[in-house]
Amino acid sequence: MTSSISRRDAIRASAAGAFGIAVAGSVDAISAPGAAAMTRRSTGYGALVTDPARVLSLPPGFSYKIVAQTGVSLLESGEPTPSDPDGTAVFERDGQFVLVNNHEVGGSEPFGVPNLAGLTYDPGARGGTTNIVVDGSGNRVTEYVSLAGTHNNCAGGLTPWGTWITCEETEQRSGGRFVYDHGWCFEVDAFDRDANRDPVPLKFLGRFAHEAISLDPDDNRIYLTEDANGPHGLYYRWTPPAGFTGGKGALRELALSENGDTAGTLEAMVCSKGSKSIADLSEAVHTGTRYKVEWVEVPDRLATSVSVRKQFLASEVTGSRKLEGAYYADGNHFFVASFARDSDGSRNEHDGQVWEYDPKSQSVTLTTIFGVNPDPDADTDYDGPDNIVVDPNGGLILAEDGDGIQHLVGITAAGKSYPMARNELVGSNEFTGPTFSADGQTLFANVQDPGHVFIITGPFHGPGTPSNSR
Repeated sequence: MTSSISRRDAIRASAAGAFGIAVAGSVDAISAPGAAAMTRRSTGYGALVTDPARVLSLPPGFSYKIVAQTGVSLLESGEPTPSDPDGTAVFERDGQFVLVNNHEVGGSEPFGVPNLAGLTYDPGARGGTTNIVVDGSGNRVTEYVSLAGTHNNCAGGLTPWGTWITCEETEQRSGGRFVYDHGWCFEVDAFDRDANRDPVPLKFLGRFAHEAISLDPDDNRIYLTEDANGPHGLYYRWTPPAGFTGGKGALRELALSENGDTAGTLEAMVCSKGSKSIADLSEAVHTGTRYKVEWVEVPDRLATSVSVRKQFLASEVTGSRKLEGAYYADGNHFFVASFARDSDGSRNEHDGQVWEYDPKSQSVTLTTIFGVNPDPDADTDYDGPDNIVVDPNGGLILAEDGDGIQHLVGITAAGKSYPMARNELVGSNEFTGPTFSADGQTLFANVQDPGHVFIITGPFHGPGTPSNSR
């Protein structure tokens, strides 16, 4: 989600540097004296070819189709596609793709998710999700409401059983037009429409400004990011109760069970390095920085009277400004801190971090850091990573939500950055919701405003390597 704090508020000198996943901007602006500055870039799939239609520029050989457009395409129920497509997941069956597409509608957006009977949680809220069906050739088949009456649906995460957990990025209380409190997670089925009827908030995952989740299929633990400030947001872990077995309908059943609102255990992350406690993730300025992780239980996950993150002293937890996307892959959990500034109380300034949590070693490692972008209007530097997806071809794709030009930024397995796409729409903003087909040959992504959902195809392979080296 776009922040109200401009990254231009603290622009520093140029240069670039980092270990592993490459950065743009100035490492010297955030590092201790003597930090090395070096540019690590990859050609990726080649220089972007400017789109003559001024919509989406892609590398040579790649093309796109628009499969949904806010206010233009129509839902099965007859209303226009809602505003602000955000976090998205793709599911595949019978030669078709089904996109579960969040709509981060919270206020005066022109097109809300229609409050359809049986699919609406709170009739006073205008956010939710739609499911977009696309055929094997990338053509739109249909789009329908799968959840309505939720508020500010930002990101979320996949489950292993074919559902999407959509997250409300808000702490909105009931009152006025809102019948219920908000700040919950909801589960949405990609294929079974009946499973989406009578939506149930998964209150055991806490009530806070949720951003994204990643679910570990080995133990069904769920890891959650919080996009908040004053104090900074936290990184959470939910452990299911003894005897819980994950599967279709299991989370809903748990939520509806006796004491389901507080089922399992919700904890916040606490990092340390040796005997030193880490109060803020911005303390890390070198990729490869590794912290030991412990977990402390949340006293009141429902935030009955006090926001969850405010239930701890600063010394008791590790926070971060703008915790955003999350993704599970190969046993580990990736999550993103979009930026940090002195003015918001961060220890050091940066324009993006990617962290990797290893549950086996109970440690978290900084794999990516973007120095403060010296010129967001230049087409050479990146800032403000938000949504994240692990690329089946190798590396990562980050959705840029910063100042100036907006990109999908690819990261190779060797840790070098490259442009995967550039937003050419006039007056538009962030990329959201990158998600890949299982074979890695189709990439879906959104531009939030004016609201476009794209399918991108082309010669995908290990980025930075020749296509014939697969």
